[in-house]
Amino acid sequence: MSEAKPFRILKQQVWDAYLRVKANDGAPGVDGQTMEDFERNLKRNLYRIWNRMSSGTYFPPPVLQVSIPKRDGGERKLGIPTISDRIAQTVVKLSLEPLVEPCFHPDSYGYRPRRSALDAVGRARERCWKFNWVLDLDIRSFFDSLAHDLVMRAVKRFTDCRWVLLYVERWLVAPLQHEDGTLVARVMGTPQGGVISPLLANIFLHLAFDTWMQEEHPGVPFERYADDVLVHCTTAEHAARMRMAIEARLGRCKLALHEGKTKVVYCKDANRPDRWEHEKFDFLGFTFRPRRARNRHGQYFVSFSPAVSARAAKQMRQTIRRDWRLTHRTDKELSDLAHMFNPILRGWIIYYGRFYRSAMVQALWTLNPTLTMWAQRKYKTLKGHRTRATRWLGGVARRDPTLFAHWQLLGLQPAG
Repeated sequence: MSEAKPFRILKQQVWDAYLRVKANDGAPGVDGQTMEDFERNLKRNLYRIWNRMSSGTYFPPPVLQVSIPKRDGGERKLGIPTISDRIAQTVVKLSLEPLVEPCFHPDSYGYRPRRSALDAVGRARERCWKFNWVLDLDIRSFFDSLAHDLVMRAVKRFTDCRWVLLYVERWLVAPLQHEDGTLVARVMGTPQGGVISPLLANIFLHLAFDTWMQEEHPGVPFERYADDVLVHCTTAEHAARMRMAIEARLGRCKLALHEGKTKVVYCKDANRPDRWEHEKFDFLGFTFRPRRARNRHGQYFVSFSPAVSARAAKQMRQTIRRDWRLTHRTDKELSDLAHMFNPILRGWIIYYGRFYRSAMVQALWTLNPTLTMWAQRKYKTLKGHRTRATRWLGGVARRDPTLFAHWQLLGLQPAG
């Protein structure tokens, strides 16, 4: 190995990382470079990344910080790396992930290969049927609060590779750049939106929470998706004790629980008649609460189960009504609209339709009157005739029930 290239990083690793970043797409970083721009001189750009990483002279550029609205009305800060930096981060991720993945807890689901949010929701549902109580944990500003020294100590538990440690440390301290160009030094946290950030978060919480739970409370099951955590308890008192213990543990790791969002929930169903302040919680876009269900004998009962949350349903309706701008797309045919939006509809159905599918119907049904308004604007014979337009759409659905993905949901079609 030459002195000029102290780190053995293969060009194939950079190429594989580029393919991953290209598949994920994403917005430009501080340099404004898109993937299309990057690919105009692909060979040179990839060689530059490899050359600098191999020689130890790669320094990440600032991370572009943007704000997006949060569900609670606040703002979430996202950090967007440049295309080149996303590729460099992916090189490190692909090297580090195989070392840590076999060690991770089976009930850690977030940002892991062959695991999904739906797996976490399904396991939580099973355990809510078994355990009467849930401790719904919310870690305050988790990604923004990670202590850099503790993150580095955690990563060193899994690898002593010099270049992996070098670049992880450089990414942790890379400055943020606001949209107005202002640079801000970072002394803690790892930006949400970075390729390496979810893996660092999992490594940190594996040691700070998962392993600690396994060692100190081996009989207490949990599900963790990144920093979203549910802990299943036998009694309200047990849940209160677990909250105190977890709060103390996180405090030693320089983290804190969000007091207003962390709560003890009673999993009320037909066999649990007691009352409690909190009898529902949200997890990964689903609301768990008492719901009417039917067993295999056709008998109805009350089950504590997940279904699409009110927030997720509202977001779907807003996307259909506002973001898709269907009534302004009169230059398109109905089949064009189906081709454009069916991938999104199918994604919603696959995810939110996994549990208590009927709860999705009302949210997705918003599309039908919107299509009716589109038809009224497109066709002169339907203008001003809502009932006639509704019948027209119903006729299309009967002739071609697979045209729109949501028409197949529960075998329902627009009314004629």
